[in-house]
Amino acid sequence: MLQNKVESAKEFNFTKGDFERVRALIYKRAGISLADSKQEMVYSRIARRLRATGLVSFATYLDELEAGRLGDEWESFTNALTTNLTSFFREAHHFPLLAEHLKRLPPGPITIWCSASSTGEEPYSIAMTCCEAFNTLSPPVQIIATDIDTNVLAVGAKGVYGIERLEKMPAERAKRFFLRGKGEQEGLVRVRPELRQLVTFKQLNLLADSWPVSGQFDVIFCRNVMIYFDKATQKKILARFVPLMKPHALLFAGHSENFLYVSDALKLRGKTVYELEQGRAGAI
Repeated sequence: MLQNKVESAKEFNFTKGDFERVRALIYKRAGISLADSKQEMVYSRIARRLRATGLVSFATYLDELEAGRLGDEWESFTNALTTNLTSFFREAHHFPLLAEHLKRLPPGPITIWCSASSTGEEPYSIAMTCCEAFNTLSPPVQIIATDIDTNVLAVGAKGVYGIERLEKMPAERAKRFFLRGKGEQEGLVRVRPELRQLVTFKQLNLLADSWPVSGQFDVIFCRNVMIYFDKATQKKILARFVPLMKPHALLFAGHSENFLYVSDALKLRGKTVYELEQGRAGAI
């Protein structure tokens, strides 16, 4: 009885069928597998899209979306269902390993791909590590930062954050890599321009037929995104990573992700850090 009252208090009617449609659409478009427990999250986020488009039911919204009558709404729909939890130097144990790896690489341009960049904290953490490893604000490094969500990419490219985002960062590091806002910008910090020049932000869907990245990389970060994909999708994406990895490349995964049961082309190098099995570079 209580549950019915809660349901009736909702602004929009939201049925199990509506949820199943959303689940099927986001899986097809972005490979995201939504559990049954995500129904309330889906309602909350897609209800905002109903308000924004002026539609009064989930069924009508999804009909219009699939028919292509809502302009760029597919992008907004995808953005709404993408989870973007991040912080500077998240899973901190990876960054000393990255620094060691960088120092061992042969001379020449170093290329790094951060494949789920969110609002930019991860690629900027990578950039700071590169600067510290080479003791310069202009290390020989190019970082490609991609994400499916165009909203978070815009935040990352701007490089402006609330000062509270730096609370756990050593003061010396914060001073070296960020500029504090003054006046109307009080309480904000901006990534130094030298650091921003190391990072190029691009929109990329890991499920797309083609990726706007080329060549091979010395490092790939793909952390805390595979957990949203089923095993078949994980296997497909990892198979596409392998040809993009140089023979010595490292692949960094999230703390709850295990790629050993998904790909036989990779072997464990450290805690959630992988390298290619011998002879697998450039092979699918």
